[in-house]
Amino acid sequence: MPLSPTYGPVGRLGRWTATHFKFVVLTWAIITVGLGVFAPKVEHALSGAGWEATGSESVQVRQTVDREFAGLSSSALMVVVHSTDKTATDPAFKSVVAGAQRVLSGDARVTEVVAPQAGQSISRDGHTAIIRAGAAADANEMVRAADDLKTELAKLPANGVQVSLTGASGMWSDFNEANKTAMMKSELISWPVTLGILLLAFGSLVAAGLPLMLTILGLAASAGSLYLGTQVLDISIWAMNFALMFALALGIDYALFVVMRFRGAFFGSKRSAADAVAETMDTAGKAVLFSGLTVLISLSAVLLVPSPAFRSMALGIMLSVLFILAATLTLLPAVLAKLGPRVDKLALPWAHSGEHRSRRFAAWAERLWRRPLAYGAVAVTALVPLAIPVFGLQTGMPSIKVVPEQDGSRVAYDQVQDAFGPGAPGALQIVAPSQDASRVTAIAKADPGIAQVMPAMPGRAQNVMVQVVPAQDPSDKAVGATIDRLRGDLPAGALVGGSVAENHDLEQALSAKTPLVIGVVLTLGFLLLLVALQAPILAAVGVLTNLLAVGAAFGVARLIFQEGHLAGLLALEPQGFLNAWAPVFFFAMVFAISMDYTVFLLSSAKEHWDRSHNPREAMVGGVAHSGRVVFAAAAVMVAVFFTFALSGPLPPKEMGVILGIAVLLDAALVRLLLVPVALRLLGKWAWWLPKPLDRILPDVRFGHA
Repeated sequence: MPLSPTYGPVGRLGRWTATHFKFVVLTWAIITVGLGVFAPKVEHALSGAGWEATGSESVQVRQTVDREFAGLSSSALMVVVHSTDKTATDPAFKSVVAGAQRVLSGDARVTEVVAPQAGQSISRDGHTAIIRAGAAADANEMVRAADDLKTELAKLPANGVQVSLTGASGMWSDFNEANKTAMMKSELISWPVTLGILLLAFGSLVAAGLPLMLTILGLAASAGSLYLGTQVLDISIWAMNFALMFALALGIDYALFVVMRFRGAFFGSKRSAADAVAETMDTAGKAVLFSGLTVLISLSAVLLVPSPAFRSMALGIMLSVLFILAATLTLLPAVLAKLGPRVDKLALPWAHSGEHRSRRFAAWAERLWRRPLAYGAVAVTALVPLAIPVFGLQTGMPSIKVVPEQDGSRVAYDQVQDAFGPGAPGALQIVAPSQDASRVTAIAKADPGIAQVMPAMPGRAQNVMVQVVPAQDPSDKAVGATIDRLRGDLPAGALVGGSVAENHDLEQALSAKTPLVIGVVLTLGFLLLLVALQAPILAAVGVLTNLLAVGAAFGVARLIFQEGHLAGLLALEPQGFLNAWAPVFFFAMVFAISMDYTVFLLSSAKEHWDRSHNPREAMVGGVAHSGRVVFAAAAVMVAVFFTFALSGPLPPKEMGVILGIAVLLDAALVRLLLVPVALRLLGKWAWWLPKPLDRILPDVRFGHA
């Protein structure tokens, strides 16, 4: 049968792939195997650090200290030797100290080892001593060094003396390891749940396997690509975690939308499988394309944050989205055409192959049409109170509470605080010209936020380093104020750094960039919806309702993570604030997922509007044809995200709760309630297109003649 000329580019691509099955499969096999061979190496190549503001004052200090002060920067290793019944003069204690120094000295990533010194790094009671090991490599490599050395240190004969590795590198080492364990645990829990929901949603084992095919291909290709990327730049280990999450989520979303549309086009019709694929891709495939572009645009805004960790995480997710999108537009239609009627092989008894329009969701839409104000009021009444707490949301860089209590870096952290004061684990480093040494020391001693000032240390160049200990815990907001005050009072050539200052600078950068990122995401999301829907009012509704769901999710996050509600149920230790990266990064992720559902719902509504120009048919038909997909996809994602909320360190819990609640609220109260109500109340105005815009915008349609 000749291809209808009314099919657009995506429909024609779908038909071409349907008739070139062997070529498409071979191409994807080459891509998957070619990149997949590198996938097993990616875990060890990804970086464990990168949480810094590129070009900031604190990063300059770290680079200067690494170069001129034997690597004793924020990346240096700190080993804490502690005993409750022995002191630093005891032979057993000395033996452990000497053994730890030998282990540290034997690693090529260590420059010099600074032994414990009375009055500085040996506590007054003598029960705690600190060994410092200078960094001979960059921050990421020093995290890997901490991975190796904490294992070697644990082998030292104890003799009643405890030895633990801490400092920024040790903390990130322990946190990354705990995070990896939590992710694996969450995946083990989520996969059976996911498979169960997929089977119920698709109604057959064969169809339920299609999103898994997309997920596996996307993961293998993106993991291999990330490994190749590590050969030219540092990529955070979190990039792989988020890539996995998005590959699974979008693989399910896109497969649901396309497969259900294919069933409706193929079963009960006289079309060939190839023609059914062409129709499917011209409608559902086009919606998937716009959805994928929306996700990519939302995540690309994160690249505006000047931090290697953030940019590489966004890059990892975008890679997985690109591969999933490409496989959905090429491999999935080829496989569907090949399967034909076998797509419903091993079907459940209640599965209806040709039922694209859901009777239940059609009935729900009719109910909303009859009583829009009542149902709209329910949604607004639920969402607005949840969103109000967001205005009191406080953020901060992660404290030691993100590390499990039993891990060495946290144990040592507490020991250092007990022995040397609350600010001792987060000493600040001031680098200044030698001639300013006495002035820097005097200003630091006079500052009310400084508890102790160490003697100035001469460097290899004409600089000195003065280490100062804040009076408060490193996560206390007062330390940030102390850093800002010192920077204002110190001589012009003096720079303030250290791990706490690096966190402070990153937090400042995040605060400065968050409004820009949110603005860019909202603007680009609106423009893409405008192109897809050809309706500026409806595009604005899509964006604003997304914002309401996101605001409600962050409002709930404040109640849990800042104020401690449900802390016992979630087995978490509140920090009194939300981690500073959450507003910008999780906003982009939540908005991307929400826009995914928006495109599915409104593209279906537009298809009915273009065919009938009847507001009721557009609203009811849009919900009836997309509601089941949105509901099933949201159920899978909520299940996946909430598994992260129940296991692991604090940041994965934040991610799981915020994303899970956002998806739940978005699907239940926004996409399947508030947006249909808006379509009902706006009527024909929802689809109004000013003539100047009509002349500019490309003609995009989700249906065909």
